[in-house]
Amino acid sequence: MNLPYGVTGFYNSTIDKPHEIDDRPFKDICFNLTRKYQGRILDMDESKLATNFFKVKININHQDLYVLLNMYYPFLTFASDLEFQRLQFIDHPVLSKDFMPFYKVLSKDELSSPLKIRKRKGQITLENINKLNTTELEQILYWQPKNVGEVIFNFWD
Repeated sequence: MNLPYGVTGFYNSTIDKPHEIDDRPFKDICFNLTRKYQGRILDMDESKLATNFFKVKININHQDLYVLLNMYYPFLTFASDLEFQRLQFIDHPVLSKDFMPFYKVLSKDELSSPLKIRKRKGQITLENINKLNTTELEQILYWQPKNVGEVIFNFWD
C-alpha cells in the first residue's frame, strides 16, 4: 500500500497541509447503513483530538464495531477495538460493499502489513512505498508504529 503525503496528519508547513475530508457525508452514510441493517449508532466521536481519523461506533447484527475514516484521504476500515496505539482491524464484507462507492475500503491484511523502517547515519527511511514527508517520518520514529494501519489510523498528537 502506498502511504501518501500527509496521511498521518503531519506536514512540513501550512502551505503543504493536506486537505481535510468533510465528515458529514461519512456520518450520513453510517446513519443510512445502520437503518438499512436495522442497527444503531452507539457513539459518534466529534472531538477529533489526538487522532487522524473520524470514528463512528455502530451495532449491526448484534455486533459492535467501529467505522474509521482517515481525515485526509478517503481510506476507510473497520475495527473491533480502539485501544490507544493498538487498533484491532477487522474485515466486514457486507459493509465494505456499501462503503466502496464512496471510499477506498482497506482490508485487515493491507493494514497489518509491517512497516520496514531503517535508521542509517541519523536518517530514517521507510522501505514501504510512500510519499511521506520528513515530519511524518520523524513521527514514525517517535511513535514506532508496527504496521501500515497504525500509520494511516493513528493516535499521535
